Amino acid sequence: MTRFTLLGVPIDPITQEQAIEWVAVALAEGRPKLVVSVNPERVMQAGRDPAFAAILARADLALADGAGVEWAARRRGHPLPGRIPGVDFVQALAARGATDGWRFFFLGGAPGIAEAAGRVLRKRHPGFILAGTFAGSPDSAEDANSIQAVRASGAQILFLGYGGGAEEAWLARNLERSGATVGMGVGGAFDFISGRARRAPPWMRERGIEWLHRLTMEPWRWRRMLALPRFVVRVLREPG
Repeated sequence: MTRFTLLGVPIDPITQEQAIEWVAVALAEGRPKLVVSVNPERVMQAGRDPAFAAILARADLALADGAGVEWAARRRGHPLPGRIPGVDFVQALAARGATDGWRFFFLGGAPGIAEAAGRVLRKRHPGFILAGTFAGSPDSAEDANSIQAVRASGAQILFLGYGGGAEEAWLARNLERSGATVGMGVGGAFDFISGRARRAPPWMRERGIEWLHRLTMEPWRWRRMLALPRFVVRVLREPG
């Protein structure tokens, strides 16, 4: 794969199947690897926050998540082989991990949600190992407790549900100390997998308008959704 940047944010043009194999190799090598999910909201956040932009730039694997990123990459001459939504990637890794004996840890999420997501994944993929869960906090003052929980579990893959920016910052500080090999922020994936939140129907996801479903279900997100038109404007106006 040949990495490129979109408004300064790295993206690796890779399929979901290739990304799963990448994780398998990373686990075999055993060195900590940071995976990030790139969507328009994160690209815009990186433009406002140099520290966050620096974390994304250091990522070992940057996955394209969202129709907006797919459109922008194509417009910039970097057509992608497809999108890799975070929730889909979590489920695909769970399926592979159930076969290969990978150990997962879910950090963050509302009380009980990570555990519920784990039960769903165990039912779908017999053999799936959820080594542990911990609500914890993205606050650096609470890092020691979260690190201890992850290390004690012996997990290899660490998923965080603290929301964009906070989860990447946590991993940048603590992935190596956590004992996990692959770390990735997955936003609301625990909510979707557990059933606490409902995903857009397939026809909306296929047409790249999942954002409209989410706005309908959670209208309080309208301010955050303003990142989408601003992202389009930046792609049309700015180089790089």
